Amino acid sequence: MHVPDDDAGVLNAAERRQLDVIRRFGTVGALLLAIGSLGAGAAPVFSPVLRIPVLNLFSRMTTVSMAFAFTGVFMIVLAWLGLGRLSRPGRVRVMSVSQMGRTLAMWIAPLVFTVPSFSRDVYSYLAQSEIVARGMDPYTLGPAQALGVEHPLTQGVPTVWRETPSPYGPLFLVLGRAINWLTGDHVVMGVAMHRLLALIGLAMIVWSLPRLARRFGVSPVSALWLGAANPLVLFHLVVGVHNESLAIGLMMVGFELALSRMAKVTPDGPFPPWQPGELRWYAIGAAVITLGAAVKIPAALALGFLGVMIARRMGGRWKHLFQVAGGLGVVFLVVLSAASFGSGLGYGWVSTLNTASTIKSWMAPMTALGYGAGGLGIIMGLGNHIDAAISVARMFGTILGPVIAAKLLLDGFRWKLRPLTGLGVALGAILIFGAAVHAWYLLWAAVPLAASAGNTRFRTAAMGVSVLMAVVLAPTGSTFDGRVFVLPYTYVAAVLATLVALAVVWRHIPRTPGDGVTSGTP
Repeated sequence: MHVPDDDAGVLNAAERRQLDVIRRFGTVGALLLAIGSLGAGAAPVFSPVLRIPVLNLFSRMTTVSMAFAFTGVFMIVLAWLGLGRLSRPGRVRVMSVSQMGRTLAMWIAPLVFTVPSFSRDVYSYLAQSEIVARGMDPYTLGPAQALGVEHPLTQGVPTVWRETPSPYGPLFLVLGRAINWLTGDHVVMGVAMHRLLALIGLAMIVWSLPRLARRFGVSPVSALWLGAANPLVLFHLVVGVHNESLAIGLMMVGFELALSRMAKVTPDGPFPPWQPGELRWYAIGAAVITLGAAVKIPAALALGFLGVMIARRMGGRWKHLFQVAGGLGVVFLVVLSAASFGSGLGYGWVSTLNTASTIKSWMAPMTALGYGAGGLGIIMGLGNHIDAAISVARMFGTILGPVIAAKLLLDGFRWKLRPLTGLGVALGAILIFGAAVHAWYLLWAAVPLAASAGNTRFRTAAMGVSVLMAVVLAPTGSTFDGRVFVLPYTYVAAVLATLVALAVVWRHIPRTPGDGVTSGTP
């Protein structure tokens, strides 16, 4: 797979040695996370590891396993920060895209063999796909009703989701059905095949990021650092096996294909001359984006920002916007209908899109606001109205997110911001103000922004959020009811182990005069 390389100067010998140490440090971290996942990960109910000598020891030492896993997490995060120093925009010498790709491959290789961690969603994927494979409707039946509570695939699903229908699009469930036809009730093989889907999605992200970054005047290697080597990507798309990988990958590839006949553009510069075949590629790109929406619906928002860019390309008048909206609307309906009815599932998935709202996520600002307002009411003696307060706050969030997205669409049409930047911020607003927020939801915003927002201030803020979210979530994919005391011990042990590892490699990192940064870098 060829990706465009960077134009900056190559690293010198000392910096290449630094890169080598950073790579190995991150790879060791990935190996430790893989080992720790044997006992601390979100293992299936009937884990085959329990029958393997030596390896089964980790499942009996949860605290030790979690210390291994957290040490791996901390080492990967530190390695990523070191990698960011060598890929920072404004340096005289930065690592190349190919060097970033090799680093990413080294870190991913051990993670491919980890027990699913940070979430148990992959077991829901397997159970819901089995419902489809049996010819039943996953949009009206949950795993418990369709398969029975004793079925091995149902037992891996978290209790809160056993009675709920699938919130995923028809394309994803069709792919899941094919996986279940191949693997049957074999959970390990099923997880491996879903991880392969996630890796395909990640490959799409890696393919599209540097191309889109060049198109929007952003450093390709910096875009890959933030959008592909990000610990949240490694932990939640590769290790956690989330289908966001496939949906975001299709969305980004579709955006790049749609713009493949257009030269580099800037907000304050004129558009390049119209190229033959542009309309055809717009339609192809829109179709691929729609396939992403047939996995998870947030990808559909990319069509709006692609549309305002095409309308601006055609002349920037309102008539152009309506013409483009009509054309993209036809593509969207045709492709989505083909996916929905071709799968045999129809449009039942539209009624289950709010399934995630059945849980109260502590990371969702609107849910936290509802808890705060309800708790204040209790303190003031007004009674317990927490559920009502959460409902009101969530309703406000469902209005606020789309309003922000609409404003960003208008700004993109007026060419006040790059449409891909608007897409990232709009996706972030809609998901952050939604009923439920998880760490991997942040990637909907981070990946498009990585390819379009290259200034140092954004990069620093995104780095801080990514680091925070990477280290606060435990790999178990479940709560610690009755075992909260375990977390402090594992954190302390992991911090000490990471400091020892850092001390060991510190003396092997050659120093270079200065930082190779050009003067006046923002």
